[in-house]
Amino acid sequence: MKNRNMIILLISLVVVMMGYGVAMPVLPFYIDSLGGRGIHYGLLIACYGLMQLLFAPFWGRLSDKYGRKPMLLIGMIGLGSAMTLFAISSQLWMIYAAQLLSGTLSSAALPAAQAYAADSTTREERGGAMGKIGGAIGLGVVLGPGLGGLLAARSLATPFLIAAAFCMLTFFIILVGLPESLAKEKRSVSLQLQFMHFKGLWGMLFTPLGFGLAVAFFAIFSQTIFAGVFGLYALARFDYGPGQVGSVLMAMAFMYALVQGLVVGPLTKKYGEEKMIRFALMGCSLGFVLILLANDFTTLLLTVSLFILMNSLLKPSALAFISKRAAGSQGQAMGVAESYMSLGRIAGPLWGGMIFDFNIFYPFISGVLLMFLAFLATLSMSKPEVNPALKP
Repeated sequence: MKNRNMIILLISLVVVMMGYGVAMPVLPFYIDSLGGRGIHYGLLIACYGLMQLLFAPFWGRLSDKYGRKPMLLIGMIGLGSAMTLFAISSQLWMIYAAQLLSGTLSSAALPAAQAYAADSTTREERGGAMGKIGGAIGLGVVLGPGLGGLLAARSLATPFLIAAAFCMLTFFIILVGLPESLAKEKRSVSLQLQFMHFKGLWGMLFTPLGFGLAVAFFAIFSQTIFAGVFGLYALARFDYGPGQVGSVLMAMAFMYALVQGLVVGPLTKKYGEEKMIRFALMGCSLGFVLILLANDFTTLLLTVSLFILMNSLLKPSALAFISKRAAGSQGQAMGVAESYMSLGRIAGPLWGGMIFDFNIFYPFISGVLLMFLAFLATLSMSKPEVNPALKP
């Protein structure tokens, strides 16, 4: 029963991230067909991350009061509705509305799924469960763009309609086949939502969860610095085309899914989250250095794979660290963590793109320094106490 529930949970996350990814190769052409420009594409990507930042804590807190399953259902029906709106969009504002709806409602699924996994596992199993969730997310990220690009040959609307159908199917699978993981006697009595505000997010850094939240941000920030400029870097330095860049990014996504799904669990169980975080931070810093030293396709592919291997250890280790110190407020804690990761998704590409215009090596050099400084910070980290209950 427990394995079946986890399978349903992982399927739902694959669908959520596939719905996000399916739009990536299609949106530029959709925008162009409606008279938009390049700036609209950047704004649409930022809109999604911003909505996740604002609403993930809201949904996570609701899951502490009303249970995980309702939030998963809201995420599925919301994403399906957004995909349908994409498919029927005939004006630019409709695409913005669809993206805002997607970011707002699909953000209900991620913290609820992470909290569901935390409810259903022991402390020793927590890192492995978070790794499987990361693997499912990575698989969705791999499948989404490929499916979107393939189906768009028929019609720009087709990828969104197929994604909407998957969402509706998953909605009914969750509705019928997934039991609630949070018993009524363990649910929060009050509902306070201060964590939607930046002041509340900042204050969380000074709680026992703060270190894990910072690491979660750094994991996504460094990953998106790389992803945001890699295509431009490969073109400027090696004169690579879309095929070669795509091959590297596909290998990156596959490595990310593989490591989070199969490797993180055993390693965190054996060495603990703190040691894994230190190791991964140092490895990410080294990975950025090696990418700069790569001088042909083979060495670039190998160094990118090493960087992603190290980076993929960070997020689930950070989430397991947070989960173990959140005690009875798993949904709220996972929602806040998702907001920090959303900040990384917004800030990483913006920072990388901005300094890339000054020098193509600067994004990677900044990654080296950031991850090394974060590693040094962990050396002075004392063992934190368990937070008995999060208070907004």
